[in-house]
Amino acid sequence: MTENLTIDAAATRWSPPDPAGLPLLVLLHGYGADEHDLFGLVPYLPSGIAVASVAAPLAPPWPTPGRSWYPIEGLDGRSSAAVTLAAEAFLRWLDEAAADAPSVALLGFSQGAAVSLQALRLAPERFGAVVALSGYASPDALPQDERLAEVRPPVFWGRGTHDDVIPAPLIAHTAQWLPAHSTLSGRVYSGLTHSISEEELGDVHRFLTTWVAGIDADQAEGPRPS
Repeated sequence: MTENLTIDAAATRWSPPDPAGLPLLVLLHGYGADEHDLFGLVPYLPSGIAVASVAAPLAPPWPTPGRSWYPIEGLDGRSSAAVTLAAEAFLRWLDEAAADAPSVALLGFSQGAAVSLQALRLAPERFGAVVALSGYASPDALPQDERLAEVRPPVFWGRGTHDDVIPAPLIAHTAQWLPAHSTLSGRVYSGLTHSISEEELGDVHRFLTTWVAGIDADQAEGPRPS
């Protein structure tokens, strides 16, 4: 697998088209989807933010459609190293596309959730909040994990009782790992499969509204004396 993954900036969908000065929420889709998939969530998100939906850098094996962040096939499927390469590519895209955003949050689904959490681990102070839906935290340790445990950024982890896509050992690891490395809000939705429900979207809206309110409060206080 190449170490020079590149996200196609031209494929990114933006709402509004000019995001200057707005807090930014980046959407990271799941395996076999693309930048159009999660963009349909925009009406369910808080107002007053910009939204960017990015396309993952890889194409899954034929005949699977869409894009992927890392391979899930074979002996090395879902390897932590592959998730890290995807997260590093995402961070390079973010540095170019959103360097001026006053705050950045992530919302990832499935593979996108794993990459969102991995990006948070690589840059613990880069993000104001992370929403991880139907995903997991990679099990291998990263150099910034101790710093992340100190910063403890807000994370929302949502999943369904009937989700059989993510392997049970990864779910068990994430259930232990996230409380130790984040300020965790989590919910398990009865009967939900590997998908997103309207009930879950309501919880996500409330979580992200708190993120936006925190930005507004910080801006109202102004710069703190040195």
